[in-house]
Amino acid sequence: MALPADPPFTNDPSLLPAGLKDMPGMPAVIDQVALARLYGEPLFAMPHDLYIPPDALQVFLEAFEGPLDLLLYLIRKQNFNILDIPMAAVTRQYLAYVEEIRSTNLELAAEYLLMAAMLIEIKSRMLLPPKKTAEGQEAEDPRAELVRRLLEYEQIKLAAHQLNSIPQFGRDFLRAQVFVEQALQPRFPDVSVVDLQDAWRDIVKRARLVQHHVITREELSVREHMSIVLRKLQGSRFVEFEELFDTTRGMPVLVVTFIAMLELCKEGLVDVTQAEAFAPIYVRLAYTPT
Repeated sequence: MALPADPPFTNDPSLLPAGLKDMPGMPAVIDQVALARLYGEPLFAMPHDLYIPPDALQVFLEAFEGPLDLLLYLIRKQNFNILDIPMAAVTRQYLAYVEEIRSTNLELAAEYLLMAAMLIEIKSRMLLPPKKTAEGQEAEDPRAELVRRLLEYEQIKLAAHQLNSIPQFGRDFLRAQVFVEQALQPRFPDVSVVDLQDAWRDIVKRARLVQHHVITREELSVREHMSIVLRKLQGSRFVEFEELFDTTRGMPVLVVTFIAMLELCKEGLVDVTQAEAFAPIYVRLAYTPT
């Protein structure tokens, strides 16, 4: 069934073509564009009982930070000379703004009312004839104090604007942080107990092959062999573990030498190092930083 090329816009379903009225789910308005969706359903016409709160249509074009900010805005907007303020016009405009904000935010309007009272006082003093001082000079202009406060506020506001334009850490940029681990002294892998035991077994095995079967009695000193080990390490950066043992003097000397080396390690006088797993074991004097 062919549909009309350009269906009419109507709110009355009875005015639709016969072919469109019979189609299930067909909306009454055939304009292909819904005004809005309400709970997922298209809305083709504005409801007659629609209520919009007055506050929803309020638009704030200017945001003032205080009474001085508002007063300075009124003066600069109309190109008034700040040294010769027309108090009548400025006061009238200021009071109109205060009356506007009183209807919506009474707490905010309280701080503006003090400035309004000051403007009315200055306006009243200007209407009176000027009084001369005892020296015969004319009294100070009633607007002088207000002008001084406005000029100081304008300078501070300009300085704050300039400071705000400077790039700030955390707002405009972030500080790059790179952590680099640096080690001044090379760190060698620690020697495990198992590797030390295997090296000791090799020395004992070699000693048994070359030892002489001489029965003697010899008193051995661990402290003396500690000194011998230290003398062997003097002047050398690293000494191989096996070179510290004299395999020609028999098993007792080897045992005492091994105990002496363990005592030196315990006291922190020597270091036992190994470049990698299954590599030769080296002994060196402990490095004491100055």
